[in-house]
Amino acid sequence: MTTNSNSGDVLDHSLAGAGVNRINWASREMPVLGQIRARFAKEMPLKGLKIAACLHVTSETANLMLTLRDGGAEIALCASNPLSTQDDVAAALVSEYGIKTFAIKGEDTDTYYNHITTVLETKPHMTMDDGADLVAMLHGERNDLLENVIGGMEETTTGVIRLKSLADEGNLKYPVIAVNDADTKHFFDNRYGTGQSTLDGITRATNILWAGKTVVVIGYGWCGRGVAMRARGMGANTVVCEVNHIRALEAAMDGHQVMKMEEAAKLGNIFITVTGGMKAVDAKHVQVMKDGAVLANSGHFNVEIDIDGIEELSDSKTEVRPFVEQYTLSDGRRINLLAEGRLINLSAAEGHPSAVMDMSFADQALSAEFMANEHQNLKNQVYVVPRDIDNEVGRLKLLSMGVEIDELSDEQEKYLNSWDVGT
Repeated sequence: MTTNSNSGDVLDHSLAGAGVNRINWASREMPVLGQIRARFAKEMPLKGLKIAACLHVTSETANLMLTLRDGGAEIALCASNPLSTQDDVAAALVSEYGIKTFAIKGEDTDTYYNHITTVLETKPHMTMDDGADLVAMLHGERNDLLENVIGGMEETTTGVIRLKSLADEGNLKYPVIAVNDADTKHFFDNRYGTGQSTLDGITRATNILWAGKTVVVIGYGWCGRGVAMRARGMGANTVVCEVNHIRALEAAMDGHQVMKMEEAAKLGNIFITVTGGMKAVDAKHVQVMKDGAVLANSGHFNVEIDIDGIEELSDSKTEVRPFVEQYTLSDGRRINLLAEGRLINLSAAEGHPSAVMDMSFADQALSAEFMANEHQNLKNQVYVVPRDIDNEVGRLKLLSMGVEIDELSDEQEKYLNSWDVGT
C-alpha cells in the first residue's frame, strides 16, 4: 500500500509500529545525539528553518530527523539510494512523528528523482546530503529553488568530491560543510562502520564463509581500511588495489597484499569496491575471474562496478538469492553481483551500527546549528566541520562510554605553545 501526499510517499503506514520500535532501539546506542536533542528542544536553534534531507532512511537517520525537528526545523526527507530505505522507519516518520518522508525500498529511478524534486519543492533553507544528489539537482534543472538556500551539509566522500568539483569551477551557489571530513566521522563511521556493515551485508546476502577466502578490496581510503581490516579479522586473505601511492604503501605496511587489479582479478573470491570512482571492477577484470566470484560495492553509487559490461559478457542472468544476481558467462563461469551493485551494507543489511552513527549525526546536527548562525559569514565554498564541534562530539562520546582522559597542566600547555624552551 503506497501512500502519496504532501506528507510523504511510503510503502505502508501499517508498518509504523515496527518502525517506532526500531527507532527507539537505535536511540539506546546514540547518547551523544540524545544529549544534543535535549538541548535543541530547549534552545530551538533551528526555529523557522526548512531543511531538505536526502539521506539513507534508517532508524539512525530517524533519530537525526527527530533531533532537527525538536530544534525547531521543518523537515522533508527522501532516500539517497533506491535500496537503502527501511520501510517501517519511513512509515513511522510520517505516521507517528509528522516528518515528511518520501522513500520506498526498491523504488525505481523515476520515483527516486521525483522524491528528490518533491523534497526540494518545500523551498528549503538548508540541504543535508548523502551523495550530493540534492545539490546536483538544485544546481541543475531546479536552480529556480536556490534563492532560499543559506547552506548545506554533505556526509559522504563521494558527495564531497562532487561538491569540491563544483566549487572549483566557481559554480557552488551556497556554503556547504563537509561533515564527512570531520575526524569523528571518517575515522570511525567510514572505518569501523563501513568495515563491519559491509561484511554484514555480504554475509546476509550469501551466507559465505570468510575464513580462507581471498578478498580483494578496491580502494584503501578510510572505508577500504575498515573493510580490509574486518575481512582479515574473519580469516580472509586480503588483497588491496589502489591508484594512490601513499595509500598503497600504507596497505602494504598494514600487512595486505597490494597489486594491480588485473592480477587480483585472477585470485579473488570476493571483490569489494570502496573507491568513490567508476568501473573499479571493469568487464576486462570479470573476464579473468574465477567461477563463482562475488562482486559487492560499498561505495555510494553503483558505477563502481561495470554492470553493463558484465551484461554484455553474459548469456543469462538469474536471481539465485535475495540480493544475489548470478550472471552466466559464455564459457559457463558464474559471476555473482550483490544488490544490483548498490550499497551492500544498506541494501542487504541495516547499514552502520547505531553507536558509530551517533557521532556522524551529532556532527550533522551541530553543523546545521553552526550554519544557521554563521551562514552570512561564509563564502560559497566547501568547509570542514569546525574543530570545536569535532572535539565536542569526541568528548561527549567518551563521556557516554565512561572513559576519562588526562588534561594538560598550565605548565605543559605553556611548554607546548612556546618556542624558547629547549634542552
